[in-house]
Amino acid sequence: MIEHLPALMIAVPLFGAFIAPLFKKKQSIAAVWAIVITAVTVVLSLMLMYQVRLHGIIVYVFGADKPTLVLPSGYKVPIRIMFEIDGIGAFMAISATLMSFVGALYSYSHVKAESGLEKYYALLLLLEVGILGMVLTGDLFNLFVFLEIAGIAGSALVGFRNYRGEASEAGIKYLIVSAVASLMVLFAIGILYGEYGNLNLAYISRQVSLSTLDMIAFGLLFASFAMKCGSVPMHYWVPDAYTEVPAGINPVLLVSTYASLYALFRVSFTLFANVSISLERVGWIMSILGVLTMFIGVTMALVQKDVKRLMSYHAISQTGYMLLGVGVGLTVLHNSDALAEFGRTAMAGGIFHIINHIIYKSLLLMTAGALFYVTGTRNLNEMGGLARKMPITTLCFIVGAAAISGLPPFNGFASKFLIYESSYRLNPLLAVFAMVTSILTLASFVKVFASAFLGPPLEKFENVREVPRPMIVAMVILALLCILFGLFPDVVLNKIVYPAVDALINVAQYQSWGGLA
Repeated sequence: MIEHLPALMIAVPLFGAFIAPLFKKKQSIAAVWAIVITAVTVVLSLMLMYQVRLHGIIVYVFGADKPTLVLPSGYKVPIRIMFEIDGIGAFMAISATLMSFVGALYSYSHVKAESGLEKYYALLLLLEVGILGMVLTGDLFNLFVFLEIAGIAGSALVGFRNYRGEASEAGIKYLIVSAVASLMVLFAIGILYGEYGNLNLAYISRQVSLSTLDMIAFGLLFASFAMKCGSVPMHYWVPDAYTEVPAGINPVLLVSTYASLYALFRVSFTLFANVSISLERVGWIMSILGVLTMFIGVTMALVQKDVKRLMSYHAISQTGYMLLGVGVGLTVLHNSDALAEFGRTAMAGGIFHIINHIIYKSLLLMTAGALFYVTGTRNLNEMGGLARKMPITTLCFIVGAAAISGLPPFNGFASKFLIYESSYRLNPLLAVFAMVTSILTLASFVKVFASAFLGPPLEKFENVREVPRPMIVAMVILALLCILFGLFPDVVLNKIVYPAVDALINVAQYQSWGGLA
């Protein structure tokens, strides 16, 4: 079992996705089935992380021992797929499986009244498959295949409530963006395959140069993954998708978004690692995109009345912190060896913020889903006094709001502080923008808290009660993680974040497996 962990990471949720539609007449069983399958994947991801810590990079080969089949004509046909799993891949796998489990648990009650739930849970598991494939594969074409799986499953889930015109529109928009991004990735893969006759990431990274075709391929990959991770100016699909998707899918959709961010980092640090002169400029581009993304996202959030749409714009804003942290690291690490440690700290802040943001943003979107569940509205102007009726949801919201605003001792403070410190050393203006964004974020969530939870209960909410227990349990799990990651950041940094950072920085170790390609 240990030997085949990488295969099981894909096989288990894929098996679950194919079995889920059989529970059409007993949809509650489909919900329990999804919870069980996602719980198993959490255990598998933890085991995988342990194996990566023991052995470094894990290479798993699907297919023949030899990389190609030589036909009588002399033409070589690739007949195997390789997974290459390092610290950053294992880090993302844990994020994906944990959020899939929490999302399935929350969905048990949240979408209970909907029809077609066997399809809902099958799509949830397929989305998990797509994410896991993206972060574990060491093959460019299979990155494209799993990107497509995640895009199709995600668009279907965004448009799941197809009786709402807004949901159908958001689903179509998500599908178009996913298709355009995937097509750009496929063009880039075609260029690289035409140049190097190989699809293995490690192999190509050893051969890539500053040729015009290489730069075109890099531009296509950078633009497509930036689009899929919600970076400004390609962020337009995020508010619609995150607002209309059922709240139980929000955690998984968030991880899907940041799987594209992972791919952006993998391309920048691994695939084009030898092009150091250009990558310093790329780091500055990434940093500037990060600042623009965080500032535009938070200013758009301030004027929203729909609580879930407001939080969706904050998801855009928080992506900017990740781009800024890793962008600063990319700039510094390809600039001066004397500054390498501060670049490593910057990257740690950006990557730590990925999992922190996934946790607290999922929590906040779930609290928004809980408000909609009991009130039937997402309009803040039509809410009020719900703290007395929903005390646990209120506490979970407070934890999530404090975390996203970067207040100690919650997890958002730990990662943001690393980003502030390192970006200030590169350019103080970058840190100023990051801190101003956090202040505006706090102001925005004070507005939400006052509108939805404070004041006397409205007459129409007199009979409102707390949401069902599975939804509460899911929110409490995430709230506890916000607190634990904030109280013990060193444990998280040393166990999973710095190994992920070092995996991106230590390109030579990853490239050493190119000989297997």
